[in-house]
Amino acid sequence: MEHGYHGTTIRTVASRAGLSVPGLYYHYPSKQALLVAVVSYAMDDLRERSEAALEEAGPDVQRRLDLLVECLVLFHAYRRDLAFIAYSEIRSLVGDARATYIGARDRQQRLMDGVLADGVARKVFTTPYPREVSRAIVTMCTGVAQWYRAEGALTPHELAERYRAMTRMTVGAP
Repeated sequence: MEHGYHGTTIRTVASRAGLSVPGLYYHYPSKQALLVAVVSYAMDDLRERSEAALEEAGPDVQRRLDLLVECLVLFHAYRRDLAFIAYSEIRSLVGDARATYIGARDRQQRLMDGVLADGVARKVFTTPYPREVSRAIVTMCTGVAQWYRAEGALTPHELAERYRAMTRMTVGAP
């Protein structure tokens, strides 16, 4: 988080984790493997939380949108360090790891795409640009990890409520 993937040594990671360098290499055979584990954990956790939010919402498309936005905002506020690394270090992933991460990110985006498409089809949302609005909403929510600070003016839940309201306006919801 402090120095980025390329600016951080395995020795520094091992020291901060309270491990020896060989001890760290016992669990992760390379720095790339460690990065893959971090970003995979982040995406898996976000996906599980997002799917649980959609399941909790049931068939009500407005509630599905609200709970998915809330999930995204809360994840990126409470787990901001993890989310920041997963977002910013995509450039450091190589080969299959990069393709796997992009696939997971795209599957996550499709959750919002599906909610917006369903809302437009049901005439609950009036946006003429559901795909672009979907991307904008996800970008807005994931951006929380870039700037949010716990000591700021809003709690994560207050921020999520504002984002839900802004999202409703963006999609043309009642």
